[in-house]
Amino acid sequence: MKKLAWSALLFSLMLVISACGAKGGTGSADQAAPEARDTAASAPGAGAKVKIQASFYPMYEFAKQVGGDLAEVELLVPAGVEPHDWEPAPSDMKKIEEADVLVYNGAGMESWIDQVLAAVTNKELVKIEASRGIDVMESSAGHSHGHDEGEHAHEHGEEAGHEHEGEAEAHSHEDHDHEHEHAEGEAHQEEGHDHDHDHDHGHDHDHGGLDPHVWLSPVLAIQEVRNIEAGLAEAAPEHKEQFKKNADAYIAKLEQLDQEFKDDLAGGKRKDFITQHAAFGYLATEYGLTQVPIAGLSPDQEPSASRMAEIVTFAKEHNVRTIFFETLVSSKVAETIAKETGAKTAVLNPIEGLTDEDRAENLDYIGIMRQNLAALKAALQE
Repeated sequence: MKKLAWSALLFSLMLVISACGAKGGTGSADQAAPEARDTAASAPGAGAKVKIQASFYPMYEFAKQVGGDLAEVELLVPAGVEPHDWEPAPSDMKKIEEADVLVYNGAGMESWIDQVLAAVTNKELVKIEASRGIDVMESSAGHSHGHDEGEHAHEHGEEAGHEHEGEAEAHSHEDHDHEHEHAEGEAHQEEGHDHDHDHDHGHDHDHGGLDPHVWLSPVLAIQEVRNIEAGLAEAAPEHKEQFKKNADAYIAKLEQLDQEFKDDLAGGKRKDFITQHAAFGYLATEYGLTQVPIAGLSPDQEPSASRMAEIVTFAKEHNVRTIFFETLVSSKVAETIAKETGAKTAVLNPIEGLTDEDRAENLDYIGIMRQNLAALKAALQE
């Protein structure tokens, strides 16, 4: 069924591309200014903003912070939509085709990315895989531990950035076809498991055994911001210095956030926390905590009866008083565990998208991460 859907989507894209070509130099209705480029394949002209399509919310926020006033950033996955469930429509493909830059997380998060990149004909499109250079962890149906047990398994490129042709700088952007090698895995790596940048991950909510939630570690979010900075500098080299200035300013805020996590989580009575969705492995690793996920990486995955029993036993034996669930998906699994154990439920937000309440409160990535910190700090003191 998925193949049929993608065949229909690609056929629709061909019609869209043909229609765009038939219009000649006529601009699209949503162009921001007359000086924007005449065709999708041309680079941003003098005075034109860099047109960026970002896959889901963290990529949008990071790109917006780096691009600043020089960029026009648009979110592909609509606010309030679970990104694991989303697939691009022909209208989304048209937006990507007409963009200067596509920013996506990678590491299997966007199950549709391979098909999209294969279908796009805009040769000037700069493709930024924000997680490049980051050690990608194996997913685990059980605990996700801190540094002592070393969860990082797949090195996502040798540098935390893209290497530009002819440049030797760190965080550069050389190979946008994603054919770079990964370092040999460490603990929990499956024997002979290769993770390349063609993302053959067995999609359909399957991350191919890899955990893509790198943005939930402020330290790794910094690496993603640097990768985005490098990609935007490639798309608009005349603004390279401003992009760096913007990135530096935002990274200073992320470094402060990291320090807050270190300070506030250092004195907890416990190190383990139970989550409905195994999204917080990188955060746990960064701050020496133990994530105990009820289900796997997919937020709508239903745990088995035996797994539910294991979690109930763990919660009772370790006197866990808070069971975390997340926004955008049902909390019924967490509520069931809480009822069985006499615990309460609370939100730990994977920041895969903003809710209406988040937008009403003008929350952003850093604001939600501080809410996560407060929730974790309280739970670890119980």
